[in-house]
Amino acid sequence: AQEHMPTGAAMAPQPRALSAAAAIGFACAGASSQPSHGSAPKAGGGLATGASDRQRWWLAAGGAAAVAATGAASAGALRKQRLRGRFRQRRCRGGLAIEEVATRADAECSAQVVVAAQDVNETVNFFQEKLGFKVISIFPADSPRVAVIRGHGTTLRLERIQEGENVGARPGVLRLVCPEPRAFSETGAGRLVAPNGMEVLLVPASEGFCVPPCQASPCVSSEAAFAPGRAGMGYRDLVPDRQGGFVIASHIQILQGGIVPDYVHYHKVRFQMIFCLRGWVRVVYEDQGEPFVLHAGDCVLQPPTMRHRVLESSDGLEVVEVSCPAEHETLADHDLSLPTGLVRADRQFGGQHFVRHEAAKARWEPFGWPGFERKDLGIRNASAGVGSACVARRIGSGLCDAPVASHEDDFQLVFVIAGQAELAYGSMLEKKKELSGGSSFALPASMEYCLRGCSADLTLLLVGIAKQ
Repeated sequence: AQEHMPTGAAMAPQPRALSAAAAIGFACAGASSQPSHGSAPKAGGGLATGASDRQRWWLAAGGAAAVAATGAASAGALRKQRLRGRFRQRRCRGGLAIEEVATRADAECSAQVVVAAQDVNETVNFFQEKLGFKVISIFPADSPRVAVIRGHGTTLRLERIQEGENVGARPGVLRLVCPEPRAFSETGAGRLVAPNGMEVLLVPASEGFCVPPCQASPCVSSEAAFAPGRAGMGYRDLVPDRQGGFVIASHIQILQGGIVPDYVHYHKVRFQMIFCLRGWVRVVYEDQGEPFVLHAGDCVLQPPTMRHRVLESSDGLEVVEVSCPAEHETLADHDLSLPTGLVRADRQFGGQHFVRHEAAKARWEPFGWPGFERKDLGIRNASAGVGSACVARRIGSGLCDAPVASHEDDFQLVFVIAGQAELAYGSMLEKKKELSGGSSFALPASMEYCLRGCSADLTLLLVGIAKQ
């Protein structure tokens, strides 16, 4: 930047990122005329303020100095994007370990004070609402067990205690996240004890995650109650046994629409897709342009580490989310404002790229079952073969039986969007279960099943995760 500045020119000041309060203000301004129930909001919305901010800054900075500073900032941002989201894979305990490659950005240490909590959700809400703390990461999203929050120069790691354990019985713990734990311990131990009894846990700064092997077992789910989860959303577990920790499939609900109390975040996952069942939701994704609306039947693939945010929803929003592995970290990124002002459809995140399927533009084609048709959701190509998804529906009238079928993936979820049928499965198709809207089933590879008495409106969502 200095080389391109006129002699004697001063470096133009960098524009400051919007504060959290300002971002919320823009969101509320954009939603002041909230869409009525069942109607879609205007495209873009109140958060699309980046262009005017940049214009005002250019007018204030002026001249070649602004060009130089903007060029340097853009180069730095692109360099950060290239460094972020790089992964390597290795086998671990029969599963797949996915490790984020450490960069110079990981070279600083950060300390976390470990605090016991009986209810992590309630404790997070207290620190957010009463003390102004921000969420850094939370794990897992559907039933938080660990949360890292930051405020007033302090980082706390909230850990849920075991049932019956006394919160005050734990000694003080300091969790030191550092690029090289051995530098703090001559013996290479990952735990030190201070003279006052406080434990110091030495944790590598670049932690990956492990995808355990799929322990496939038959799982048939019917309608059940929603449990409270992240950001005020209700979660219903479609695969309670999680197939040995390999996958989580959730039916997520937001009863009261409006502004969603979400923040820019990302997930450490191998695979994650979201299908909109009912209502609409306005979302924004990193480097994918302005916020857009997902309607019923729309779907997105969320690649690993891609920053995104849920902005606003209709009343009664329902989505199906499938993620691998089952337990994965959700991390906040308070330094990135969305939208970024860029559209990079070819950008890869962890070897995958973002895809948005719009039901209104879908093309239906023959399905392998007589009397059915299907539409592909584009997940297989976007995920580089890690996952796949399609919607299949009946054509014609009256009841019919589908042919005997099976699959060869590590995991396949079949979710009933609408209609009724009887599921028969097992070695002799001897096990039976009535299915209706909201029901789902996941059966091991090669296990045969058949849908009998399929109603004329039967519509299915099929999501697969390929063998590792």
